[in-house]
Amino acid sequence: MKRIMLLFFLPIFFVILLFIVHAYKNLDKGAKFTPPDNKVLLIIGQDHQTIQNYLEAIGIIPAGFMIYTNIHYAEGLDSPSRDYGAGISYAQDLIDKYPNTVLQIGLYMVDALVDTYTGRYDESIDKFANWLKTINVPVYLRIGYEFDGPHNHYNPDDYRKAYRYIVDKFRSYGVNNVAYVWHAHAHSLRSPIEDWYPGDEYVDWVGISYFSQHHNYMIPAIKFAREHNKPVMIAEATPQGIGTTYGEKSWKRWFKPFFEFIEEYNIEAISYINSNWEAMPMWKGQGWGDARVHANTYIKEHWIEEIKKDRYLKSSKDLFSQLGYRP
Repeated sequence: MKRIMLLFFLPIFFVILLFIVHAYKNLDKGAKFTPPDNKVLLIIGQDHQTIQNYLEAIGIIPAGFMIYTNIHYAEGLDSPSRDYGAGISYAQDLIDKYPNTVLQIGLYMVDALVDTYTGRYDESIDKFANWLKTINVPVYLRIGYEFDGPHNHYNPDDYRKAYRYIVDKFRSYGVNNVAYVWHAHAHSLRSPIEDWYPGDEYVDWVGISYFSQHHNYMIPAIKFAREHNKPVMIAEATPQGIGTTYGEKSWKRWFKPFFEFIEEYNIEAISYINSNWEAMPMWKGQGWGDARVHANTYIKEHWIEEIKKDRYLKSSKDLFSQLGYRP
Protein backbone atom coordinates (compact mmCIF):
# COMPACT_ATOMS: atom_id res chain seq x y z
CA MET A 1 0.00 0.00 0.00
CA LYS A 2 2.83 2.39 0.90
CA ARG A 3 4.53 1.65 -2.40
CA ILE A 4 1.33 2.48 -4.32
CA MET A 5 0.96 5.76 -2.44
CA LEU A 6 4.59 6.59 -3.15
CA LEU A 7 4.12 5.98 -6.87
CA PHE A 8 1.03 8.18 -6.82
CA PHE A 9 2.54 11.12 -4.97
CA LEU A 10 6.03 11.07 -6.48
CA PRO A 11 5.05 12.76 -9.81
CA ILE A 12 3.08 15.41 -7.91
CA PHE A 13 6.10 16.05 -5.70
CA PHE A 14 8.37 16.60 -8.71
CA VAL A 15 5.88 19.01 -10.33
CA ILE A 16 5.74 21.05 -7.12
CA LEU A 17 9.53 20.99 -6.87
CA LEU A 18 9.94 22.26 -10.44
CA PHE A 19 7.49 25.09 -9.79
CA ILE A 20 9.39 26.09 -6.62
CA VAL A 21 12.72 26.02 -8.45
CA HIS A 22 11.38 28.23 -11.27
CA ALA A 23 9.76 30.61 -8.79
CA TYR A 24 13.08 30.86 -6.95
CA LYS A 25 14.91 31.69 -10.18
CA ASN A 26 12.41 34.45 -10.91
CA LEU A 27 12.84 35.82 -7.41
CA ASP A 28 16.59 35.74 -7.80
CA LYS A 29 16.34 37.76 -11.02
CA GLY A 30 14.10 40.30 -9.32
CA ALA A 31 11.61 39.82 -12.13
CA LYS A 32 8.09 38.69 -12.81
CA PHE A 33 7.08 36.31 -15.58
CA THR A 34 10.58 35.31 -16.66
CA PRO A 35 10.80 32.32 -19.03
CA PRO A 36 12.89 29.27 -18.14
CA ASP A 37 16.61 29.34 -18.86
CA ASN A 38 17.53 29.41 -22.56
CA LYS A 39 13.94 30.19 -23.57
CA VAL A 40 12.71 33.32 -25.33
CA LEU A 41 9.19 34.74 -25.34
CA LEU A 42 8.11 35.41 -28.92
CA ILE A 43 5.81 38.46 -29.13
CA ILE A 44 4.34 39.97 -32.32
CA GLY A 45 2.98 43.50 -32.85
CA GLN A 46 1.92 46.05 -33.18
CA ASP A 47 -1.52 47.01 -34.54
CA HIS A 48 -4.60 44.79 -34.68
CA GLN A 49 -4.76 44.24 -38.44
CA THR A 50 -1.03 43.61 -38.75
CA ILE A 51 -1.25 40.95 -36.05
CA GLN A 52 -4.19 39.24 -37.76
CA ASN A 53 -2.35 39.27 -41.09
CA TYR A 54 0.70 37.72 -39.46
CA LEU A 55 -1.33 34.91 -37.88
CA GLU A 56 -3.07 34.09 -41.16
CA ALA A 57 0.19 34.03 -43.11
CA ILE A 58 2.47 32.26 -40.63
CA GLY A 59 0.00 29.90 -38.96
CA ILE A 60 1.87 29.84 -35.64
CA ILE A 61 0.41 31.63 -32.62
CA PRO A 62 3.23 33.43 -30.78
CA ALA A 63 3.58 33.60 -27.01
CA GLY A 64 2.06 37.06 -26.99
CA PHE A 65 1.07 40.26 -28.71
CA MET A 66 2.27 43.84 -28.44
CA ILE A 67 -0.19 46.74 -28.47
CA TYR A 68 -0.24 50.37 -27.38
CA THR A 69 -2.34 52.59 -25.18
CA ASN A 70 -1.93 56.12 -23.82
CA ILE A 71 -2.03 57.80 -20.43
CA HIS A 72 -4.62 60.29 -21.68
CA TYR A 73 -7.51 57.89 -22.33
CA ALA A 74 -6.24 54.33 -21.69
CA GLU A 75 -7.83 53.26 -24.96
CA GLY A 76 -7.40 50.08 -26.97
CA LEU A 77 -7.89 47.83 -23.96
CA ASP A 78 -11.51 46.66 -23.61
CA SER A 79 -12.54 48.25 -26.91
CA PRO A 80 -10.79 49.30 -30.14
CA SER A 81 -8.62 52.41 -30.00
CA ARG A 82 -8.81 55.26 -32.44
CA ASP A 83 -6.53 55.03 -35.45
CA TYR A 84 -3.93 57.79 -35.21
CA GLY A 85 -2.33 56.77 -38.49
CA ALA A 86 -0.70 53.51 -37.44
CA GLY A 87 -3.66 51.16 -37.03
CA ILE A 88 -5.81 50.34 -34.02
CA SER A 89 -5.10 48.47 -30.79
CA TYR A 90 -7.61 46.11 -29.23
CA ALA A 91 -6.15 44.02 -26.40
CA GLN A 92 -9.32 42.35 -25.19
CA ASP A 93 -10.08 40.88 -28.60
CA LEU A 94 -6.63 39.31 -28.78
CA ILE A 95 -6.77 37.62 -25.40
CA ASP A 96 -10.34 36.45 -26.04
CA LYS A 97 -9.33 34.83 -29.34
CA TYR A 98 -5.95 33.56 -28.18
CA PRO A 99 -6.25 32.82 -24.44
CA ASN A 100 -2.86 31.15 -23.97
CA THR A 101 -0.90 34.28 -24.77
CA VAL A 102 0.61 37.23 -22.90
CA LEU A 103 0.30 40.94 -23.60
CA GLN A 104 3.08 43.47 -24.00
CA ILE A 105 1.71 47.01 -23.76
CA GLY A 106 3.47 50.28 -24.54
CA LEU A 107 2.12 53.23 -22.53
CA TYR A 108 2.46 56.51 -24.46
CA MET A 109 3.21 59.47 -22.15
CA VAL A 110 4.86 62.16 -24.28
CA ASP A 111 4.27 65.66 -22.86
CA ALA A 112 2.20 64.15 -20.05
CA LEU A 113 4.68 63.30 -17.29
CA VAL A 114 3.94 66.15 -14.88
CA ASP A 115 0.20 65.86 -15.45
CA THR A 116 0.50 62.16 -14.67
CA TYR A 117 2.15 62.43 -11.25
CA THR A 118 0.04 65.43 -10.26
CA GLY A 119 -3.15 63.42 -10.76
CA ARG A 120 -4.64 64.79 -13.96
CA TYR A 121 -4.86 61.32 -15.55
CA ASP A 122 -5.97 59.39 -12.49
CA GLU A 123 -9.23 58.46 -14.20
CA SER A 124 -7.32 56.81 -17.04
CA ILE A 125 -4.99 55.05 -14.61
CA ASP A 126 -7.96 53.79 -12.63
CA LYS A 127 -9.62 52.53 -15.83
CA PHE A 128 -6.43 50.76 -16.85
CA ALA A 129 -5.95 49.16 -13.43
CA ASN A 130 -9.54 47.95 -13.21
CA TRP A 131 -9.31 46.37 -16.65
CA LEU A 132 -6.04 44.62 -15.77
CA LYS A 133 -7.73 43.02 -12.80
CA THR A 134 -10.38 41.47 -15.08
CA ILE A 135 -7.92 39.61 -17.32
CA ASN A 136 -6.12 36.47 -16.22
CA VAL A 137 -2.98 36.88 -18.32
CA PRO A 138 0.56 38.13 -17.66
CA VAL A 139 1.11 41.67 -18.91
CA TYR A 140 4.45 43.35 -19.62
CA LEU A 141 3.90 47.10 -19.31
CA ARG A 142 6.37 49.56 -20.85
CA ILE A 143 5.76 52.80 -18.95
CA GLY A 144 6.84 55.76 -21.09
CA TYR A 145 8.71 53.55 -23.55
CA GLU A 146 12.04 54.71 -25.03
CA PHE A 147 12.57 57.08 -22.12
CA ASP A 148 16.00 58.19 -23.39
CA GLY A 149 14.89 58.81 -26.97
CA PRO A 150 15.28 62.45 -28.05
CA HIS A 151 11.94 62.19 -29.89
CA ASN A 152 10.20 61.80 -26.50
CA HIS A 153 12.16 64.58 -24.69
CA TYR A 154 11.47 63.08 -21.26
CA ASN A 155 12.95 65.00 -18.36
CA PRO A 156 14.63 62.31 -16.19
CA ASP A 157 13.26 63.60 -12.89
CA ASP A 158 9.71 63.92 -14.20
CA TYR A 159 9.96 60.53 -15.86
CA ARG A 160 11.00 58.79 -12.65
CA LYS A 161 8.17 60.44 -10.72
CA ALA A 162 5.53 59.55 -13.33
CA TYR A 163 6.76 55.96 -13.63
CA ARG A 164 6.67 55.42 -9.85
CA TYR A 165 3.29 57.12 -9.57
CA ILE A 166 1.71 54.66 -12.01
CA VAL A 167 3.27 51.60 -10.38
CA ASP A 168 2.20 52.77 -6.92
CA LYS A 169 -1.35 53.37 -8.15
CA PHE A 170 -1.56 49.92 -9.73
CA ARG A 171 -0.22 48.31 -6.57
CA SER A 172 -2.76 50.19 -4.46
CA TYR A 173 -5.48 48.65 -6.64
CA GLY A 174 -4.10 45.16 -6.07
CA VAL A 175 -2.97 44.65 -9.67
CA ASN A 176 -0.61 41.67 -9.58
CA ASN A 177 -0.52 40.39 -13.16
CA VAL A 178 1.82 43.11 -14.48
CA ALA A 179 5.59 43.06 -14.94
CA TYR A 180 6.96 46.60 -15.27
CA VAL A 181 9.36 47.16 -18.17
CA TRP A 182 11.87 50.03 -18.20
CA HIS A 183 12.43 50.47 -21.92
CA ALA A 184 15.49 52.29 -23.32
CA HIS A 185 15.73 53.60 -26.89
CA ALA A 186 19.37 52.41 -26.88
CA HIS A 187 20.50 54.58 -29.77
CA SER A 188 23.06 56.80 -28.01
CA LEU A 189 26.08 56.49 -25.74
CA ARG A 190 25.98 60.13 -24.65
CA SER A 191 23.34 60.12 -21.91
CA PRO A 192 23.70 57.65 -19.02
CA ILE A 193 20.43 55.74 -18.85
CA GLU A 194 20.59 55.48 -15.05
CA ASP A 195 19.44 59.13 -14.92
CA TRP A 196 15.94 57.83 -15.79
CA TYR A 197 16.02 54.78 -13.51
CA PRO A 198 13.06 54.67 -11.08
CA GLY A 199 14.70 52.05 -8.84
CA ASP A 200 14.99 48.27 -8.55
CA GLU A 201 11.73 48.00 -6.63
CA TYR A 202 9.86 49.56 -9.56
CA VAL A 203 11.46 47.67 -12.45
CA ASP A 204 10.97 44.01 -13.34
CA TRP A 205 12.49 43.96 -16.83
CA VAL A 206 14.87 46.15 -18.83
CA GLY A 207 13.79 46.69 -22.43
CA ILE A 208 15.67 47.94 -25.49
CA SER A 209 14.74 48.83 -29.06
CA TYR A 210 16.50 46.96 -31.86
CA PHE A 211 16.22 48.71 -35.21
CA SER A 212 19.25 49.44 -37.38
CA GLN A 213 21.67 50.88 -34.81
CA HIS A 214 25.06 49.30 -34.11
CA HIS A 215 25.00 46.64 -31.40
CA ASN A 216 27.36 48.74 -29.28
CA TYR A 217 24.54 51.17 -28.55
CA MET A 218 22.48 48.41 -26.89
CA ILE A 219 25.23 46.96 -24.69
CA PRO A 220 25.08 49.60 -21.90
CA ALA A 221 21.40 48.83 -21.24
CA ILE A 222 22.09 45.08 -21.21
CA LYS A 223 25.04 45.57 -18.87
CA PHE A 224 22.87 47.75 -16.59
CA ALA A 225 20.19 45.04 -16.54
CA ARG A 226 22.67 42.33 -15.56
CA GLU A 227 24.12 44.50 -12.80
CA HIS A 228 20.62 44.92 -11.39
CA ASN A 229 19.59 41.28 -11.88
CA LYS A 230 16.89 42.11 -14.42
CA PRO A 231 15.99 40.07 -17.52
CA VAL A 232 16.25 41.81 -20.90
CA MET A 233 13.49 42.22 -23.46
CA ILE A 234 13.91 43.48 -27.01
CA ALA A 235 10.74 45.50 -26.56
CA GLU A 236 10.58 46.78 -30.15
CA ALA A 237 12.34 45.22 -33.12
CA THR A 238 11.97 45.92 -36.82
CA PRO A 239 14.43 46.01 -39.77
CA GLN A 240 14.37 49.79 -40.16
CA GLY A 241 15.48 50.90 -43.60
CA ILE A 242 16.17 47.32 -44.68
CA GLY A 243 12.81 45.64 -44.51
CA THR A 244 12.11 42.21 -45.93
CA THR A 245 11.89 43.20 -49.60
CA TYR A 246 15.36 41.99 -50.53
CA GLY A 247 14.92 38.43 -49.30
CA GLU A 248 18.27 36.74 -48.69
CA LYS A 249 20.08 40.08 -48.56
CA SER A 250 17.64 41.36 -45.91
CA TRP A 251 18.07 38.16 -43.92
CA LYS A 252 21.87 38.38 -43.90
CA ARG A 253 21.95 42.11 -43.13
CA TRP A 254 19.37 42.22 -40.34
CA PHE A 255 17.64 38.97 -39.33
CA LYS A 256 20.72 36.76 -38.96
CA PRO A 257 22.55 39.30 -36.74
CA PHE A 258 19.29 39.81 -34.80
CA PHE A 259 18.92 36.14 -33.88
CA GLU A 260 22.65 35.88 -33.14
CA PHE A 261 22.34 38.88 -30.81
CA ILE A 262 19.46 37.20 -28.95
CA GLU A 263 21.55 34.12 -28.31
CA GLU A 264 24.82 35.91 -27.52
CA TYR A 265 23.28 38.21 -24.91
CA ASN A 266 20.71 35.78 -23.53
CA ILE A 267 17.73 37.95 -24.41
CA GLU A 268 14.62 36.54 -22.72
CA ALA A 269 11.80 38.12 -24.73
CA ILE A 270 11.50 39.69 -28.19
CA SER A 271 8.74 41.80 -29.70
CA TYR A 272 8.89 41.89 -33.48
CA ILE A 273 6.93 44.63 -35.26
CA ASN A 274 5.60 42.98 -38.38
CA SER A 275 4.36 46.14 -40.08
CA ASN A 276 4.41 47.58 -43.56
CA TRP A 277 5.49 51.01 -42.37
CA GLU A 278 5.07 52.61 -45.78
CA ALA A 279 1.35 51.76 -45.77
CA MET A 280 0.76 53.73 -42.56
CA PRO A 281 0.14 57.50 -42.74
CA MET A 282 2.08 58.09 -39.52
CA TRP A 283 5.25 56.47 -40.88
CA LYS A 284 4.95 56.77 -44.65
CA GLY A 285 7.97 58.32 -46.34
CA GLN A 286 10.26 58.06 -43.30
CA GLY A 287 12.31 55.19 -44.68
CA TRP A 288 11.18 52.41 -42.35
CA GLY A 289 10.21 50.10 -45.23
CA ASP A 290 8.12 46.94 -45.25
CA ALA A 291 8.93 44.70 -42.28
CA ARG A 292 6.31 42.00 -42.86
CA VAL A 293 8.06 38.65 -42.70
CA HIS A 294 5.36 37.09 -44.89
CA ALA A 295 5.84 39.71 -47.64
CA ASN A 296 8.89 37.86 -48.97
CA THR A 297 9.02 34.09 -49.53
CA TYR A 298 12.68 33.74 -48.50
CA ILE A 299 12.19 35.70 -45.28
CA LYS A 300 8.97 33.88 -44.45
CA GLU A 301 10.53 30.42 -44.83
CA HIS A 302 13.59 31.30 -42.77
CA TRP A 303 11.52 33.10 -40.13
CA ILE A 304 9.29 30.06 -39.62
CA GLU A 305 12.33 27.78 -39.50
CA GLU A 306 13.88 29.98 -36.79
CA ILE A 307 10.86 30.48 -34.54
CA LYS A 308 9.99 26.78 -34.67
CA LYS A 309 13.13 26.11 -32.67
CA ASP A 310 12.52 24.94 -29.13
CA ARG A 311 14.22 28.09 -27.83
CA TYR A 312 11.26 30.28 -28.78
CA LEU A 313 8.15 30.07 -26.62
CA LYS A 314 4.86 30.16 -28.47
CA SER A 315 1.26 29.94 -27.30
CA SER A 316 0.63 26.77 -25.29
CA LYS A 317 -1.46 25.52 -22.40
CA ASP A 318 1.58 25.47 -20.11
CA LEU A 319 2.98 28.86 -21.14
CA PHE A 320 1.75 30.68 -18.03
CA SER A 321 3.17 28.05 -15.69
CA GLN A 322 6.51 28.27 -17.51
CA LEU A 323 6.50 31.98 -16.69
CA GLY A 324 5.70 31.32 -13.04
CA TYR A 325 2.26 32.87 -13.40
CA ARG A 326 -0.77 31.32 -11.75
CA PRO A 327 -4.13 32.77 -12.93
